[in-house]
Amino acid sequence: MRSIWKGSIAFGLVNVPVKVYSATEDHDIKFHQVHAKDGGRIKYNRVCTECGNVVQYADIDKAYDSDDGVRVVLTDDDFGKLPAAEKHEIPVLQFVPTDQIDPILFEKSYYLEPDSSSPKAYVLLATALSESDRTALVHFTLRQRTRLAAMRSRDGVLVIQTLLWPDEVREASFPSLDNVDKPKAKELAMAETLVDSMAEDFDPTEFTDDYQVQLRELLDEMISSGGKKVIPVAETEKAGEDAEVVDLVAALQRSVDAAGKKAAPAKKPAKKAPAKTAAKKTASKSTASERKRA
Repeated sequence: MRSIWKGSIAFGLVNVPVKVYSATEDHDIKFHQVHAKDGGRIKYNRVCTECGNVVQYADIDKAYDSDDGVRVVLTDDDFGKLPAAEKHEIPVLQFVPTDQIDPILFEKSYYLEPDSSSPKAYVLLATALSESDRTALVHFTLRQRTRLAAMRSRDGVLVIQTLLWPDEVREASFPSLDNVDKPKAKELAMAETLVDSMAEDFDPTEFTDDYQVQLRELLDEMISSGGKKVIPVAETEKAGEDAEVVDLVAALQRSVDAAGKKAAPAKKPAKKAPAKTAAKKTASKSTASERKRA
């Protein structure tokens, strides 16, 4: 794993240097769009709606459109002035009972690794959280955005889980649930019996992503059998050229082709050559008749 952030946990008067790593990864098979006719990759240009030109990444800024129709353009310098942009500290705000945090608030998880020669303070904090059955609420700033986050101990390793703000969780209001009669005692007893009969300890390794497994099997089978749908990838794509480079090469090629078409008419004067040949023949006939007279 590669560290994505460095900073420190501010725990009272204790400062705990840490490195941050993404705790999860996506194993979904990635697809890209192709032309159904020939399997060629579909490329997208970043085209400006005002001038119609393709815009390079270095020339792109961010903008906010207000409700009253005003657009505000912000540059990297503008974002750099915000306090959050320079914050490399994870301050502990309070310790709360773990069961009081609604799981719907959890967003993304990160591992914290001690970043000092002596990880004693790190281990102390992790142990205290584990034995107290409490979770630390912290402020965590990543990619110029400060989030509320929950920090807990997982098998001796500190884990931060960013939390959604309360106003980011939609209210569940469904009229179909209004005025519904409560379950009868017999119905509830039967439901509880069913729940007990299916009760087990949770082991995530018992479950698999069947869709991804079958999709991989389908791809492997198609590759091994070949056919019209299996197309050799061009060397330029194997080399890993990004879309911007490919688009640039294509644009240059179109420019060369266009320049060639415009230059083509300049070659028309060359058609006068037959006239010169005719003149030569006339001159030759005149010379021959003069010789005969002589």
